[in-house]
Amino acid sequence: MSADKNILVTSPLIPPLEEFISYLQQIWDKKWITNNGSFHKEFEAALAEYLGVEYISVFTNGTLPLITALQALNIQGEVITTPYSFVATTHAIWWNGLKPVFVDIDPVTCNIDPDKIEEAITDKTTAIMPVHCYGNPCDTEKIKAIADKHGLKVIYDAAHVFGVTENGKSVIEAGDMSALSFHATKVYNTLEGGALVCHDADTKRYIDDLKNFGIHGETEVVAPGINSKMDEVRASYGLLNLKYVDAAIEARRKAAEYYREALRGVPGLRYFEDLPGVRHNYSYFPVFINAAEFGMTRDELYFKMKEYKVYGRRYFYPLISTFETYRNLPSAAPANLPVATRMADEVICLPMHHELTEEMLERVVRAVIMNSRK
Repeated sequence: MSADKNILVTSPLIPPLEEFISYLQQIWDKKWITNNGSFHKEFEAALAEYLGVEYISVFTNGTLPLITALQALNIQGEVITTPYSFVATTHAIWWNGLKPVFVDIDPVTCNIDPDKIEEAITDKTTAIMPVHCYGNPCDTEKIKAIADKHGLKVIYDAAHVFGVTENGKSVIEAGDMSALSFHATKVYNTLEGGALVCHDADTKRYIDDLKNFGIHGETEVVAPGINSKMDEVRASYGLLNLKYVDAAIEARRKAAEYYREALRGVPGLRYFEDLPGVRHNYSYFPVFINAAEFGMTRDELYFKMKEYKVYGRRYFYPLISTFETYRNLPSAAPANLPVATRMADEVICLPMHHELTEEMLERVVRAVIMNSRK
């Protein structure tokens, strides 16, 4: 690779062109490009098998499953969630006319802190929407115990945990529903896309109605649904990418090992280790910069890295709770979210994807270390 080539945070998983063209030819021959076609059905079945779940519905993007899950479970009032996520998590709550209530995060995983959830519950709380941040599974058992105690539903934003298992069990089995994202920046993608996992056939049928305008059969509309069906082109693309995702995850694992070894001991720099019993997918590689020890702030490092044509991402920054739509909520006060505020100010995600070469990894590490006190 030439020294002046940019190194970006993500590189989408793209199947071989000739294979994809053969699928497009089949779609062309069948003249069926959307509305529950053969590839759509085959894709849902293949996903369910790969992910170790029984009921899954695919969507045209990763935000609509979150919106639909809240509607399918008839969530009302307040929903407890995390400010440390992509803004779509909270937008889904807002779009349903609900009130998001922010809770601080655990500094070890960046997931919602279960010990902070209970004190945020009121008589208006009906659900919890945690996020498996960076592919680190939430403490699902503790969250379930709290939800069961207070009669709450749990909907996981599982955008980062495609293929992640804990103690041999799929992480997306937790909660009442789990929403996945297949955006091009994810470990696994369908260009754009997403899915919603539930636990019984009746609920899946209702979800499938909701994502098709609420239409049930030819003449009945059962709810004010929306058009969020996945087309045949993206379904076929997803089928192809399933063949290559394990190899992509393994390449990411090796890149994560390289980063950890090369950055070990750098003053003021912290990163995540693998969690015990978890099969990770290495969706991101965030590092956290303590300016006093590292020698410069996270933002200073972020812009210095660009001089080396290494493009990291301050992800998640700013916090959702700081955006204009949400900043006036009582739960959005920075004093209520000290850990999330600190992590957002310190995080930078290093390039992490399946096409990183050793030369690329060396350049990323150099761009970090040359600006540290090491």
